[in-house]
Order: sequence, then structure tokens, then C-alpha cells
Amino acid sequence: MARNSSNRPVGGPELTVGVRVLVRRSAGADLIGEVVEDYAAVTDPGGGGHEWAPVHRWAVALDDGRLVFADTEDLTIDPGSYRSAPNPSPDPDSGVRTPGRHRGE
Repeated sequence: MARNSSNRPVGGPELTVGVRVLVRRSAGADLIGEVVEDYAAVTDPGGGGHEWAPVHRWAVALDDGRLVFADTEDLTIDPGSYRSAPNPSPDPDSGVRTPGRHRGE
């Protein structure tokens, strides 16, 4: 697949908040979840991270309820999340909730 200068697939989805991802860990299976926060500002040089405790760029809410932090190279956009058009918003009275942050949680 062709890549542009920012090392992202050309024509593919971009790694941003709200994207479904696979998190690769050195041991065990890949974990699946949704990116909920981007800490790019504190991972840049002079951004507030410490050499002895580096800040990971992405916060990912896993489908099993855990929150993990990962670097860009540890994430792959979930191929099952590619969509050609946005889904219509669910009926608020249907009881169906979309994943992610919700007021009051």
C-alpha cells in the first residue's frame, strides 16, 4: 500500500480520536478498542514527558472496559471499521448506544 510522508496509508482512514484500532502488545493477543484521546502535545520534545517515564501518545478504551496507552507504532486501524459512508445516528429512544464517551459516565 502506498504511503505518504506522514507514514499513513494513502486513501485510508487516519489515526484520530474515535477510530477503532488493534493494539499490539509484545505478549498475548491483539486488543481491540477505540482511540479516546491524543496526547501529541505532551509527547513532542519538550512537551512534558519524562525520560524515565515516557508518555504514550494514544489513550485507547478497549472493548473489555480497560483503558490502555500506546504509541503510534503499536496501533493498527481496525480493518473492520472502514466505512464508505457514516452510519445514521441511532434513534435516541431505541436504547442503542454508540461506543465512546458519553455524558455522565
